Amino acid sequence: MSKKLAGYSGVGIILLVLTLLICLGIGSVKLPIKDIVMILVHQLPWIGDAVTPTWSPSFEQILIKVRLPRIILGMLVGAALAVAGSGFQGVLRNPLADPYTLGVSSGAAVGASVLIFFGLQYSLFGIWTLPLVAFVAGVITLWGVLALAREGGKIPTNRLILSGVVMQSFLGAIVSFLSAMSNKTINEILFWTMGSLSLRGWSYTAILFPYLLIGLIFIWSRARSLNLLSLGERQAAHLGLHVEGLKMGVLLVSTLLTAAAVSVSGIIGFVGLVIPHMIRLIVGPDYRLIVPLSAIGGGIFMVLADTVARSLLAPTEIPLGVVTAFVGAPFFAYLLYRNKINARMDK
Repeated sequence: MSKKLAGYSGVGIILLVLTLLICLGIGSVKLPIKDIVMILVHQLPWIGDAVTPTWSPSFEQILIKVRLPRIILGMLVGAALAVAGSGFQGVLRNPLADPYTLGVSSGAAVGASVLIFFGLQYSLFGIWTLPLVAFVAGVITLWGVLALAREGGKIPTNRLILSGVVMQSFLGAIVSFLSAMSNKTINEILFWTMGSLSLRGWSYTAILFPYLLIGLIFIWSRARSLNLLSLGERQAAHLGLHVEGLKMGVLLVSTLLTAAAVSVSGIIGFVGLVIPHMIRLIVGPDYRLIVPLSAIGGGIFMVLADTVARSLLAPTEIPLGVVTAFVGAPFFAYLLYRNKINARMDK
């Protein structure tokens, strides 16, 4: 298994680096890949001193202060949402579950919007206030969705998706109401509803990175347990797995990852749905592979989506959530259709 993980991870990391280099060069000012590599090497301690600058100083300013922090943040947001999606899908044993379809992203956005509306973004714990409040709102939303969907101790797929849609609609109405009531913060609140990585510096990367690191380690450490859970709750319990403890832990950490991502980028849908499912199709159902590879795949997907968002209609920027929805919504419809066909065949 370790050789398989190393092989897939190696390919994924190479694709991630290539995506990073290519997307750094795309924009209103075209940057040659050779200059990008030399500028990045120049930033390294000790090694960088041996590199003689032959590029325009403006290139270095654009790369280091504008594009690089945005793209790195996009990688972290995509990884966080994809890992959260793998966690939701694992514990709910449902390929249609993700932070967006379950309404968790919308719940986290409501928490962030309330803080912005009242100007309390940094009032309690400084820069950590927004992610923590978004987490609490996301947990409450998740609890509400699961409570609505539960039927006789089970959570049917159709009821789960319907409950998520209902919660999304309700929470979206709250965000719209706050936007309508505010003149000063309307642009900030609307940011959460559409998703974007624009005007985001290195400080936002510093906020998100600890959440991603802790969340990834936690969910990956539960990969074997998620594999057992895929056999069924009763079978997993007979094999000694504490099912409820696993489900609660993974759901809470996945919600925390979602809340942290939403707090810096707004609502970006379908990443947690598409990426883990595509990884599962490529490498199989083993969560020891799905979780880490979802982080890599999510980073690649988000960087590509953000590059399309900022360059397709330049100088106008498309909301990032719109780009991911163009990819995710058809994929979601396909999964629903396939589940319906499978259900008919099972009868």
